[in-house]
Amino acid sequence: MNAAIRISEARWPDDCAHIKAVRHEVFVQEQGVAEALEWDGLDAGCRHVLAWENGAPIATGRLLPGGQIGRMAVRKRWRGRGIGGKILRALLAIAAQNPAQTPWLSAQTHAINFYRRHGFTCVGEEYMEAGIPHRKMRFSKPLAAGAGGGEV
Repeated sequence: MNAAIRISEARWPDDCAHIKAVRHEVFVQEQGVAEALEWDGLDAGCRHVLAWENGAPIATGRLLPGGQIGRMAVRKRWRGRGIGGKILRALLAIAAQNPAQTPWLSAQTHAINFYRRHGFTCVGEEYMEAGIPHRKMRFSKPLAAGAGGGEV
């Protein structure tokens, strides 16, 4: 029987080792993103969310001050269980604290339908980022406090 997945807001630098472990596995090892691109120096100014199972970090995402959601990563073993959606809703709940900014993201093209299901709309043409095709997407639903369902 699986333990409950816990979603919580993380603190940089307190939780950076856990955040880095997930992102290194997903982006650097699996997708071949160069470490210099992954560690862009912006993390200290971001709000982060972590998903945990049995005390182990299994997924993460971040919200930049300008409303950009990014670095959404779920370890392979936990994909397809709705954890990415929980991370995204938690980040949207944090974004709702500043309703003057519309959340947006740079989606890998294979994940566009995931983001569409969560209220994002494509903006502009496909482009390459870190050697991976992406499209900019903007949140297109009303952003209300509590949008994350109390997960954070």
